[in-house]
Amino acid sequence: METFNELSIENISKRDLLLILKSLEFTYENTKLDEFSSLRKNILEELCFLTNSTQDEFLQFLEK
Repeated sequence: METFNELSIENISKRDLLLILKSLEFTYENTKLDEFSSLRKNILEELCFLTNSTQDEFLQFLEK
């Protein structure tokens, strides 16, 4: 198996990305494991930076 250090999200649909973020939120709420909350936060922050948007704006975009 080849190793890699980075992933590209260009082929992930808006729906799938929203599902990933919602799943991390749900998992954190049900397990209280901070890793899930931190991962969601980090992903969302990076995507907001890349799209020059707020978290609310980005989540609204995904939900459309």
